[in-house]
Amino acid sequence: MKNYYSTINQVVLTFSDIRTNENGFETILARFERVNEKGFDFAEWKLPCICNIKAFGFSEDEIMEQERYLRNNAPLMWEIAREEKVCSA
Repeated sequence: MKNYYSTINQVVLTFSDIRTNENGFETILARFERVNEKGFDFAEWKLPCICNIKAFGFSEDEIMEQERYLRNNAPLMWEIAREEKVCSA
């Protein structure tokens, strides 16, 4: 499932439900998207480590802003993802 989180300056942030990785740890995938002339700019992040795993079209400064935004909002994103998991069970 994809959870909508926010839109700021035409950049949309969505994130996945909680998943279990190959080592048994919980993760969430977050994705920033922005429409451009040829499609979308995007950046994909993995939580809880807040690691950028893919990006196209965003500047280095924008990537740094996204990292800061995720650090500030990760606790709420985890809470939302946990609520979604409970509601769908």
